[in-house]
This record gives sequence, structure tokens and C-alpha cells, in this order.
Amino acid sequence: MSTVTHDSKGRPRIAVTGLGVVTSLGRGKADNWEALTAGRSGIKSIARFPTDDLRTAFAGTVDDTDFGPFSSAAALTAAMATAAGEEAVAQAGLGHDRTFPGPLYLATPPAEIEWPDRRAIYDAPAGASGNGYKRLLAAARSADWPELHSLCQFASVAERLAVTFGTRGLPVSVSTACASGATAIQLGVEAIRRGDTEAALCIGTDSSVQIEALIRFSLLSALSTRNDAPAAASRPFSKDRDGFVMAEGAGALVLESYEAALARGAEILGVVLGCGEKADDYHRTRSKPDGTAIIGAIRAAIEDAGVAPESIGYVNAHGTSTPENDRMEYLALRDVLGGHLDATPVSSNKSMIGHTLSASGAIEAVVSLLTIRNGVLPPTINYTNPDPEIPLDVVANVARPARVRTVLSNSFGFGGQNVSLVLGAP
Repeated sequence: MSTVTHDSKGRPRIAVTGLGVVTSLGRGKADNWEALTAGRSGIKSIARFPTDDLRTAFAGTVDDTDFGPFSSAAALTAAMATAAGEEAVAQAGLGHDRTFPGPLYLATPPAEIEWPDRRAIYDAPAGASGNGYKRLLAAARSADWPELHSLCQFASVAERLAVTFGTRGLPVSVSTACASGATAIQLGVEAIRRGDTEAALCIGTDSSVQIEALIRFSLLSALSTRNDAPAAASRPFSKDRDGFVMAEGAGALVLESYEAALARGAEILGVVLGCGEKADDYHRTRSKPDGTAIIGAIRAAIEDAGVAPESIGYVNAHGTSTPENDRMEYLALRDVLGGHLDATPVSSNKSMIGHTLSASGAIEAVVSLLTIRNGVLPPTINYTNPDPEIPLDVVANVARPARVRTVLSNSFGFGGQNVSLVLGAP
């Protein structure tokens, strides 16, 4: 392990001292890593609500944990984030007695009250008790914000977590679509580099597998419709890919200045070498045909890391399994990595866990660091029909031993949000 505390640009190096994760494959790093390297899928038919007449009736839901049933998506969002955060904080050895020594950066979905709750409010008689419209108005008029606030997903999750972990300052909630998890990490990196803090807790969480979100993505023709074979539906980079698979989960990282982590004798699991972002104003759901925004994000991350493109040993791809995204990601990687791409493995965790939307960047950063530490590349499963227009080494179907020291992790979202991270060995 290096004892160098600052990077080539004179900034504090960013150490990762804690990791936590929850996905459809299980709760915790051990269960998830075992399933990912075994090539096992967590995608299944949805059992939590009726799917009659829906074009897509499956997802990567978090059902098989001890979280228990929840009355709302907000509650599950908070529970998954708490579980991932607790695992990361415990591993880091920070935050004893709810006193985490830094801020919270939380990536969450851009939603507040879910459709079933809004319908219940609409249907409630004017004088009814419970979650009726009249009571909601009374809460707002009397400034009884805790009651009204408890119904809202976006801000309340961060506040609950800030209390749970005792983070410092106001928690920051961020929503940059499917890049949100990576954005939360970037915010933590930048805060430490500025000297605002010595540590940051960065979490991405999402429980958007709800009826309304499923319908909206379906109307965009973004989802796979392979209802007869859910586990085989997510097929990143395959010629017969037909859309992404919605999923839920949470990923958490404890970031520290390298110097502070060394001083307290912490185990350093890896480092965040660089972050890059680039907005795309072309279309709400599509990327610019020339790929300049995605290329810009990847190139900016590599330049921020101060490494050469040929030093990238593995790419944890965004790899959603949609026809356009996979093609654009390949073209961007080809532009930035050039001929080095021919010798660089590129695989997609989403083939097994699905697309966890706001949480995906954080979850995949966790997996990227586990890849570096364990010396095994998770596969891209369901890869039986290669696309000749995307000639990548996708680590097809079976995990592969490989010692890599530097990983590029990509996260691209609707609305033109693009964030890439470069992660490295300590």
C-alpha cells in the first residue's frame, strides 16, 4: 500500500475505507460478490404488486432480505440506504455513537409521493382521517412539516440518514438520473479535495420499482419485455438486447483523505483517482449522435485521475442493455481508449442485478473496488449473440481471474447526465 498522501496535482488523495451494498442478489458485500462472480441473476417476476396488462412484469427487486414489508417506496429507499451505509461505516471504523466525522452525500430518485399514495389522497372523503387531502392541507397550513415531510421521498431520506449516522452539516440530496450514485461520490471527492472535510459518506439508493415508474419507462420503450425469461432479459452488448431491466438497491462508500486514513491506521480498500462529468443537451433520453458528452465525461475522469488511457485495466460499463446506450458507450470508449480497448475487458453488472437507476453509480463503484481487491472480473451474463458492431471483450458469461489496478466506472443518465469515475488500488 502506498504512503503517498497527495496526487500529482497536489490534491489530497481520496481513500476508500468502507463499502456497503444491497441489491436483488442479497444484502452485503459477501453475498453480492459471491453471486456476481458466479454469474447469478437477481432478476425475477414482480410479486409485490399486480402486473396484469403491463408490458414488463419483472425487475431486480429487493425481496429476500430481512427488511420486511414496507408501506411505501420511501421507506424501502431509506432502509436499503441505511443497511448499505451501516456496512460501510462499520468497515471503516468511523461513526461510533452516531458521530460520523463528515457530511452525507445521498443520491435518491427525483420522486416525492408515489402514485398509489396520491390516489389514496384523491379518493379519501373530505373529512376522512388518515392520509386524506384535508389532513394533508391542514398539516401544510399549520406548518406541521414533519407530518407532511414524512410522505416525501426526496429530502426525508437524507435527513433520516443524517440522524442515523450523525453526519455533519446539512445532508445533500442529489438527483442526476442514472448518474446520481456517481455524482454523490464526486461531491464527496471534491469536498475532501477542497479541504472542507476529512471524510464523507456517499450513498446511492433507489426503490423505483413501482407501478408508475414501470409504466413511464415502458412508454419510453426503454424496458425489456422478455416476461417469459426474466433472468435472461438483461443482455448488455448483445445483438438481441431489447431494453434495460429496472432494479433497486443501494451502495455506500466511506471516503477519507489518504493522510487521515493512514494517520488513524485504517485499512485502505482503494482510491478514487478521478471524476469526470459532461452534460448532454441533445435530447431527454437520447445521447448526441457524435457521443461528445459521453466521450467528454470519460476523458475528463481519466485526465482528472492523472493517468494515461492505456493504464485502464478494466471498464465497469454502464451497459444498460438498451440498443442505443450500449452502442454509444462502445463508440465513446473506442474514441478515448483507442487501440487499447482491444485488450481491455468491459463487463456490465446490470446483466445480473438490473439497472438500479439512482443507485447504480454507487453500487458499481463498490463492485469495481471489489474487483480490484479480489482479482476477479464479474461477467456479462446472457451474452450468447455478439453484436458485430460492438466488438468488446465483455467477459462473457463466466467470471475471469485478472489483476487490475485501475478501473473506469461509467454512469450515464437520461436528461444528458454523464459521470465517469476512475478507481484504483491503494
